[in-house]
Amino acid sequence: MTAESIVVKHPSKNIKGTVQLTGSKSESNRALIIQALSKGLVKVENLSEAADTVTLNAALTLASNASSSNETLIDIGPAGTAMRFLTSYLNLIKGNFILTGTERMQLRPIGILVDALKDLGADIHYQKKSGFPPLKIEGGMIQGKEKISIQGNVSSQYISSLLLIAANLKKGLTIDIQGELTSRPYVTMTLEMLKECGIDYSFTENQIHIAKQDYQETTIYVEPDWSAASYWYAIVALSENGHIVLPGLKEHSLQGDMAIVEIMSHFGVSSSFEQDGLHLRKTTLDSEKTYFDFKECPDLAQTVVVVAAALKKDVTFTGLETLKIKETDRILALQTEIAKFGAQLEEDQQDYHLKTSAVFTPETVTFGTYEDHRMAMAFAPLAMVFPEVIIEEPMVVEKSYPEFWKHLKAQGFEIND
Repeated sequence: MTAESIVVKHPSKNIKGTVQLTGSKSESNRALIIQALSKGLVKVENLSEAADTVTLNAALTLASNASSSNETLIDIGPAGTAMRFLTSYLNLIKGNFILTGTERMQLRPIGILVDALKDLGADIHYQKKSGFPPLKIEGGMIQGKEKISIQGNVSSQYISSLLLIAANLKKGLTIDIQGELTSRPYVTMTLEMLKECGIDYSFTENQIHIAKQDYQETTIYVEPDWSAASYWYAIVALSENGHIVLPGLKEHSLQGDMAIVEIMSHFGVSSSFEQDGLHLRKTTLDSEKTYFDFKECPDLAQTVVVVAAALKKDVTFTGLETLKIKETDRILALQTEIAKFGAQLEEDQQDYHLKTSAVFTPETVTFGTYEDHRMAMAFAPLAMVFPEVIIEEPMVVEKSYPEFWKHLKAQGFEIND
């Protein structure tokens, strides 16, 4: 698929089938760093097919073959997790690296993580604007400090990036988290995956400690992606009749986006974990809940906002602060695109109020995706309620869910260039 836009329809508005999701991008990216640091002791199965994971895997291979005498350029394109995880990882291996990405990536802040690494003894310099990529990193860091402080309310990936290298540091690492920790489940995921590979940790109040220690031989099996599952929840929620089975998802998952199970129960979707997988079923929409906090699962916000708007539910969202520094300013992008069918998302300090009194059903509507995979996948389910939806830049889904359009076709969606 190379079209600049595609037309998405679903004539019956009813859906029933089974969808085998790719491995979790979040788990896969952590597993790749762990595998690299374990020097072969940790193996990984069911790796994500997402472009971000493919990019990180290639970058790690490039770094492992780097020459100490020459500078190695590592361009991770739009892969934000790869940027953050490599910013720490490259300090531990021999070589001189330039770590860069797309024009948008060079506008995404990295200063908090760089400052923390410099405190530990890292040799990192900004190539252009202070606080932003590209970065010049000289590997083979000699650790000075063993305890650092870092803000908890900006990006949990900064903390995960540091935790992933902690056991390989000569003095180990203690992190004091300042203020409230945003996206805590992602930090928990990192710690539990390390534990699965033999790395012990302590997490008391706002302090995490990991001593220097060796990995144990193990295999990480990557669970299917709950973020990808969220789009099928949206499709079922917006269907007239819906029943989708998603094999392999766990009732007790490391992924914070499993929060979609509870959230979507308020938008007419029931979940049941059965022998053949997770069953999503369309149910009666009767919840009176009007306030939803996405502090621990911000990647679900776009999907839920679009569903709520289409179902004409006036609700309030909070915990969306980090959305402004993602692949695009996701708040502004949401406000712009839902306005095309009459919905409004009004900012009120930390809260965002969804107003749906003017929502209408257009015959056809075109949605921009802003080089953001989640915009494309959040708005595509609207084909269950509108006669025709046009999605611009459909290839952005390759970042996290490359099979998305193929899977939609298999479930009765008509997709044309």
